[in-house]
Amino acid sequence: MALLTCHIYSSTLQRNTEIFVVIPTPEGDEQITDKTTVEQYHYTAGLPVLYLLHGAYGDASSWIRNSCIERYAQQHRCCAVTASCGNNFYQDMEHGDRYETFFTEELPSLIQTLFPVSRERKDTCIAGFSMGGYGAWFLALRHPQLYAKAASMSGALDIARTYRQVKNKTIGGPFPWDQIFHTPEQLEGSSFDLLTLYQNCRKAGTIPDLYQTCGTEDFLYHMNLDIRDKLRSMGSEHIYTEGPGGHDWNYWDHHIQTIMEWMFSPGKS
Repeated sequence: MALLTCHIYSSTLQRNTEIFVVIPTPEGDEQITDKTTVEQYHYTAGLPVLYLLHGAYGDASSWIRNSCIERYAQQHRCCAVTASCGNNFYQDMEHGDRYETFFTEELPSLIQTLFPVSRERKDTCIAGFSMGGYGAWFLALRHPQLYAKAASMSGALDIARTYRQVKNKTIGGPFPWDQIFHTPEQLEGSSFDLLTLYQNCRKAGTIPDLYQTCGTEDFLYHMNLDIRDKLRSMGSEHIYTEGPGGHDWNYWDHHIQTIMEWMFSPGKS
């Protein structure tokens, strides 16, 4: 596989930023002998692409440093892309950067222009953990025409509840709420609320396939259960899984493998 570190100027963010791109190599798994290899696919057809979102305190390098995403991208013959969002929930901030626009417009355009990836919705997926779990569902439900599948691991999926818990110091968080949102006290039922976005997608008749997983020892476990139940009451048939584990890379690195199997293996839905 090839790992590329790209320093680009973003006209959306109006500054230089760093992205990481994993491109699988044609011969398949890393070769340790001189045995002749056979090309397994054609770049000209366009590779499936997975956008990976980091959590709070992280950046574009989080997935590269803490997971085996290079091997998994090679295994599934897909391109994996990471970029930074700070601690800003992948929003076009009220006072700050336009991350939603960057991730849904500028970044895909750049990736599709520079790398051998598909432009088709059916080949485009997004996933994230913690803040990035919310971000993956938020971007997919706000822009259902872009993503076929979206996965959240240990996601802060109830944005209004997350705001209250951080403000009450029930949980920690570095989020500049007043800079991100116009009225953070009114997030419930707003266009930032995932349940509201899901209802909008249902009415429009286009819903990305959703995957949700959380560790049973995770501090966001009960939030995830509540969101699961509320979505099911709305008629959602999204995949939900759980298992032993906390809010850490042991859980995320393990479960991203299952998620990528769901996203990219024939017959999975």
